[in-house]
Amino acid sequence: MRICAQAVAGYLQESGLAGRGLVIGYDTRFASEDFAAAAAEVVAGNGIKVYLCPRPTPTPVVSYAVLDRKAGGAVVITASHNPARWNGFKFKDEHGSSASPETTADIERRIAGILAGQEIKRLHLAVARQQGLVQDYDPEPAFFQQMGRLVDLDALRRARFKVVIDPMFGAGAGYLKKALGGGSLEITEINAERNPLFPGIQPEPIAANLTRLSATVRETGASVGLATDGDADRMGIVDENGRFLTQLQVFALLCLYLLEVRGERGALVKSLTTTSMIFRLGEIFNVPVHETAVGFKYIAPIMLAENALIGGEESGGYGFRGHLAERDGIVGNLYFLDLMAKTGKTPSQLIDYLYSKVGPHHYQRVDLHFDESQRKAVIARVQDAPQSIEGVKVLKLDTTDGFRLILADGSWLLIRFSGTEPVIRIYSETDSPERATRLLEAGRKLAGV
Repeated sequence: MRICAQAVAGYLQESGLAGRGLVIGYDTRFASEDFAAAAAEVVAGNGIKVYLCPRPTPTPVVSYAVLDRKAGGAVVITASHNPARWNGFKFKDEHGSSASPETTADIERRIAGILAGQEIKRLHLAVARQQGLVQDYDPEPAFFQQMGRLVDLDALRRARFKVVIDPMFGAGAGYLKKALGGGSLEITEINAERNPLFPGIQPEPIAANLTRLSATVRETGASVGLATDGDADRMGIVDENGRFLTQLQVFALLCLYLLEVRGERGALVKSLTTTSMIFRLGEIFNVPVHETAVGFKYIAPIMLAENALIGGEESGGYGFRGHLAERDGIVGNLYFLDLMAKTGKTPSQLIDYLYSKVGPHHYQRVDLHFDESQRKAVIARVQDAPQSIEGVKVLKLDTTDGFRLILADGSWLLIRFSGTEPVIRIYSETDSPERATRLLEAGRKLAGV
């Protein structure tokens, strides 16, 4: 952690951002606050002011703090949606966004130099506080003010909804409940205590990890279930029947909300693993759509350059104009609830309404472990793409990020390697759940896994 902090300090100094200071936050995992303190000592040891969060704080709240403090960037100690035994080190740039590939490469180069023997500077935390180089900073008030600017919280509090909130034992605990409390909304919050073991789940807001949320929605007769992941930069939605909405459905609904309900216009930015419904919405509302490789480090620069309305990826992370060119599961959930309030529709009715505009789109994904020694063989098989799948012509093999086969009827199949583990991810989107399953099986056969 100290090595990474020293690399970030060096980057800030050489990029001219050091004088603006650095925000440091952390999540609810084991020893996250200790890692944050260690990073703060190193950054302060380099003469850079640190705004240190006093408690576990959601990543989007830390990102917004960069804008509030006009800081040079932020460090967040978090492993986000990953298993309990992991922790991680995220760097956010001066826009509060994910660092660009160029910035990440610069920091990685500095890490290599430190590992080779370069000095790590350090100033004891108590001394750094005395010298004013470390300042406790609570970013929550500014973030709540921002939420109030983005959505009419008073109107949401008056809505006659029953809402179940699941922060998945993560840093988002209490945020939605506090924002929405005090009115007519009936709110139940589950999994809100700090438990670094994330008992029984991995803090990723997908159907397999939201069984308690789904059950609670059904048991209480709730209108909707709202979830955030371990650091609250991703979101998940469970409908009034306890059924999980896919991240692709949610992204398309958020785009529809901004375009139709709020009447806004602007570019839409999507990663290639998310839904082709975004292209159809772009056509309907006459707005441009930009597609990127996987990761907000690719989405954010386009959002900033184009002043894009929204950016989203298949993992359930969405960023919004006027807020952050970065994922925010808290604001995303508020927007979804506002969509329900403004339209008077339940989540399942919203899906029907969406499909009435863009046609049915059904998505599936499977993650498969494989022998890393077989990577070249898998690539060779996938590159030899078939001319058709189930009698439908393959129009194009897109290798922007993995191997995506685009079919003549608009369906698609994608095979790509995880960047962090020996896993092959296979994705499909088509016009029925059954066909989506068959496309996944075709992808497995093609990859030979």
